[in-house]
Amino acid sequence: MTTSLADHLRSLPDESLAALLQLRPDLVVPVPADVSALATRAQSRVSVARALDGLDQFTLQILDAARLTRNPADGTTSTEAVLAMATAGARPPAPATVRGAVDRLRALFLLYGTPEALSVTASVDEVSPYPAGLGRPAAELDSRSAALCADPAKLRRTLLAAPPSARAILDRLAAGPPVGSVPPGALQAPPLGEEDQLPPDPVNGGAPTGSPVRWLVEHRLLVPVSAGTVELPREVGLLLRRDTGPLGPLRTSPPAVAAAPREPKAVDSAGAGQTLEVVRHTEGLMEQLAAEPAPVLRSGGIGVRDLRRLARTGGLDEPTTALLIEVAYAAGLLGELELPGVTTSRYGADQQVLPAAGYEVWRAASLAQRWEQLARAWLTMTRQVGLVGQRDDRDRPITALSAEAERAGAPAARRAVLGVLADLEPATVPTTDEVLALLDWRSPRRSRGRENAHREVLAEAAQLGVTGLGALTSYGRLLLADVTQADDGTDDPLGLHLEIDSEEPSTAARALDALLPAPVDHFLMQADLTLVVPGPPEPTLAAELDAVAEPESAGGASVHRVTTASVRRALDAGYTADDLHGLFRRRSRTPVPQSLTYLIDDVARRHGGLRAGSAGAYLRSDDEALLSEVCADRRLESLALRRLAPTVLVSPYQVGRLLGALRDAGYAPVPEDASGAAVLSRPKTRRAPARVSVATRTLDPLAAPRLPMPRLLGVVEQIRRGDAAARAARRAPAAVRGGGRGAAGPAPTQGHSDALAVLQQAVRDKALVWVGYVDAHGATASRLVKPVSIGAGYLRAEDERTEMLHTFALHRITAAVRPD
Repeated sequence: MTTSLADHLRSLPDESLAALLQLRPDLVVPVPADVSALATRAQSRVSVARALDGLDQFTLQILDAARLTRNPADGTTSTEAVLAMATAGARPPAPATVRGAVDRLRALFLLYGTPEALSVTASVDEVSPYPAGLGRPAAELDSRSAALCADPAKLRRTLLAAPPSARAILDRLAAGPPVGSVPPGALQAPPLGEEDQLPPDPVNGGAPTGSPVRWLVEHRLLVPVSAGTVELPREVGLLLRRDTGPLGPLRTSPPAVAAAPREPKAVDSAGAGQTLEVVRHTEGLMEQLAAEPAPVLRSGGIGVRDLRRLARTGGLDEPTTALLIEVAYAAGLLGELELPGVTTSRYGADQQVLPAAGYEVWRAASLAQRWEQLARAWLTMTRQVGLVGQRDDRDRPITALSAEAERAGAPAARRAVLGVLADLEPATVPTTDEVLALLDWRSPRRSRGRENAHREVLAEAAQLGVTGLGALTSYGRLLLADVTQADDGTDDPLGLHLEIDSEEPSTAARALDALLPAPVDHFLMQADLTLVVPGPPEPTLAAELDAVAEPESAGGASVHRVTTASVRRALDAGYTADDLHGLFRRRSRTPVPQSLTYLIDDVARRHGGLRAGSAGAYLRSDDEALLSEVCADRRLESLALRRLAPTVLVSPYQVGRLLGALRDAGYAPVPEDASGAAVLSRPKTRRAPARVSVATRTLDPLAAPRLPMPRLLGVVEQIRRGDAAARAARRAPAAVRGGGRGAAGPAPTQGHSDALAVLQQAVRDKALVWVGYVDAHGATASRLVKPVSIGAGYLRAEDERTEMLHTFALHRITAAVRPD
């Protein structure tokens, strides 16, 4: 006698139930009301699909063997029957390996029961309708095809008589999937003389349709299942697989990687060098956006023209620029700033993309910590950057930061690809095809059809320095383990969600720090006024260089140049001549050239010789000759300057324009306030509101939270109590069970599985049903509805009286009764 899954779960100890919830965490969201609700959820289509998605190719094939060996009478199989089918091929796997796969399937409760009577969990056949890529039995498809398959000798003769083009179709369908599509009318006989004028046949690889496919249909080797679809019967597929076995080729272990490991130091050095470039280019993009923010399009994201501008100015290609912008935004370094009143036809009314408030904090951190913040955001962000530049469904370009590049499965894809590299021997460099083959074996249901996304992950990991020379770096391995551990909750065994001090560098940051050159606090001053910084500058030195010099080249040793404009900029920011002399003497490891001293003194002497204020604007100076020179300067004619007094000039334009024009002409004016005091200040830097990095989220937004074992045991205890209460309610007298219910609805007297069966039948019949449930306040209620669908733990039903669609959590439903 077959035992239901609910009864089987009730017979298990608490530790076994907790182990099930640990392997399938989606079963506890929300916590089931009783064991029947747990069994129903474990057999639901969504939960079964999640469990199947995590299985490797060999384990899926063993599950297919269990499905193919089921007894038609009771629907059960046995471990020995599965073992016999799995070892029937040319290269049979070891029996212990097959038994291990069966044990894993039983731990996930995709198979349950005793080894002599194993049942396949419901919904497996719905999620994967073709076990081992074989079609349905001929008896379920067509009686004439069933008659052919019932005669093995005649079936073999028919196969041998098949034309080569028809046999190629059979071999292709026998490898799976067993269903092929043909153009409408391809199965009908064409008029005489038109055989060669038929359109190409997708099943036949482009050969003329009609002839091979029609021959197979006429000889009952293929069965039409719809106007444009044919299916290969299971018996025909098994006969075509007589050399490889009914399950096809079995591979018990992942494919091997041919390349020998490289020197780990070389891999780490290559990756570390790339991390320096990533941080430098990201900082450069932030500075560009600070100087000229990018408008946000009405449809969202940064326009193609602005992306090209940023790429051209930063010396990058557009895909790399898009990647760094997306990563910086995910890390909380970029944000949108509202600008009311700025409206154009092309851009959004009031938004620009520019550095966020957290940018300065990031810039002041060490290089390793800055890179780690970017890499963590990349691992976690739900963005597929490779889509930027492609066209969406409406044939519009997908832009950076637009909603069209959002993909919830992106974090899982990155974890899968990097997990493959992490499981190899350190410094192993697999080819892209080898990585894809490993992914296809490890999780075929998740990997197939996502090859382009996985290639993009490999390319992005190399660009960001997570990999070096094609292998996962040592610090990249530590970062992946750290983020995965945080996502799994294994670093918080009690589930307390303790706060971690973010100031302390992580293990990955410390490992990268050991590979990067030490930050320097000095530079080498040259006679041509260039500054050579022999390494990454300290944050303080970097800020000083931004104030007093112009960057000329970057890299391991960056070069800056002191110019008249840079000295004037430093004086405008509040430095004095003595401050600048002291800075260069303190920071330079080489003698300061006399030409620099002269330059600083000359600019400082002229600095502030002119004073500008608002009138429109005025210009005053104690040097009358200097004002006369300004008045006569033809480059300043646009300012319409006129002399009010020997020491005062005025202009109708605002002071900002006056200062800019004078400085462009080579003068060094400074603004003053109403009291005549010079106003020296740094330029105001606009910042978007602070944003939180996506690295604070879980790595896979589609995954359910993983609870530690102590909490899972508590969940099991709660389910047991609910199950005991449900059984007690079923044994109680009818008057007590009714609980004062009115006559309009059902009493909560049913078991959960009985209520679900009534609801499933009502969905199929599109019939009305009374649903009893517990609302959010704990009160019982009932409603007459027409069920629409059941899935993901919820019932969706329509109230015909109000014409509203209602959603009921299945674990809150207490009864379901069809009206008389």
